[in-house]
Amino acid sequence: MKNEIEERFEDWKGREAIPGKHGGIGPAAIACVVEVMENIVFVANGFNFVEYFMSSMHYSPATAANMVTNFMGTTFLLTLLGGFIADSFLTNFTTFIIFCCLELMGLILLTFQSYSPKLQPESDKTPSTLQATILFTGLYAMAFGAGGIKASLPTHGGDQLDRGNPRLISRFFNWFYFSICCGSILAVTIVVSIEESKGWFWSFTISAGTLALALFIFMAGCLDKAMLNKNISAIEVAETRTFLGLLPIFFSTIAMNCCLAQLSTFSVQQGMIMDRKLFGSFEIPVPSLVAIPLLLVILSAPLYDYFGKRISLDISPSFNLYRIRLGLALSSFSMVIAAIVETTRKYVAVHYDFKISVLWLMVQYLLLTVADTLAFGGMLDFFYREAPSNMKSMSTALGWCSTAFGFFLSTALVEVTNTITGWLGHQWLGGEDLNETSLELFYVVLFVLNTLNLLNYNFWMKGY
Repeated sequence: MKNEIEERFEDWKGREAIPGKHGGIGPAAIACVVEVMENIVFVANGFNFVEYFMSSMHYSPATAANMVTNFMGTTFLLTLLGGFIADSFLTNFTTFIIFCCLELMGLILLTFQSYSPKLQPESDKTPSTLQATILFTGLYAMAFGAGGIKASLPTHGGDQLDRGNPRLISRFFNWFYFSICCGSILAVTIVVSIEESKGWFWSFTISAGTLALALFIFMAGCLDKAMLNKNISAIEVAETRTFLGLLPIFFSTIAMNCCLAQLSTFSVQQGMIMDRKLFGSFEIPVPSLVAIPLLLVILSAPLYDYFGKRISLDISPSFNLYRIRLGLALSSFSMVIAAIVETTRKYVAVHYDFKISVLWLMVQYLLLTVADTLAFGGMLDFFYREAPSNMKSMSTALGWCSTAFGFFLSTALVEVTNTITGWLGHQWLGGEDLNETSLELFYVVLFVLNTLNLLNYNFWMKGY
């Protein structure tokens, strides 16, 4: 029996969408603009939280690192919930609005806490029960909100375009990832600089204002033009099998995101004890290091789009599968570089009492950023075009969910590594001073894990 999904698109009032009037490049472009603003908020706080937890909330470095990876992992994991809600109960349009409001409320709560000294622990004391409750309530309200946004927004943008034009859809996801990078680079330069110069209250306030503006733009610009996807038929067995067929590819990308997690945890902690001075007295904020590779990614996106329109690029599933494989390979190599840099940094610091330049971290930042560009961009495009029509939000959420499991895996690896090495007499990642840890050996463990994972991916890629 022929298995088809009939789709109906409607406007925000529930009326049938009119081709030419609803949808198209305009509403899709608004999704990209909104993504820039939302990612400014998410990245600025994600990269800054490790310092906030240590300096303002007085958690230890290892605890702060795990808190960050747990927050990031939860956020990306919750994209599955957001995708399920968008596919099964609401439209992507409505899902975005609800979860954006939830993230905004979490930000407002954290802003209020950063403003009131009574809601912060005293010097050298950890947070009280009330202070910790406020912190984690705001933190995970943000996680729930961001998870729903990341599931619904790219699919909403893709739904505005003609399904019969895969090249246009591929170009959209290229520009959507370009928007992600633009938001990231603004976050790690402008917002991070404001936090260092003005303090956490202003950083959270600007984040809340930016997200509120994104919500306003989304509602004001899509209300009359956007098409909202409403599937008529039920999910059938063949479509479920199609979705399940994507899962081996999804699971094979988790280890790469475990490496990516280090950019917001241990790499930041390394940079904080390295020489950050540039051009005399100017000190570069450590999270801003990622701005340089992001600039390269941003410059490459228009070139990819330009040549993609003029030459016959392979847009088959295998094209994106090869993109993902290259990203996995680069992430594995980046851990070798990370281990060498940390070995050099620690040797010079211990034996010569000298701080090497923070720019030594740039190579691993560059490799991991390019790896993420290839793998995550490939996943978004691959999962969107390969998924059943009524499971596209959940399928694109798999890309974010891979990042979630990568961050959770990082947390687990830190705990397991400390437990095992503690039994042997010295915890690799224990203590307050990185010069007394064996972080370089942890990077070697990540290299081995990613190399084995690359072999696993090749097996599933050939069988797809």
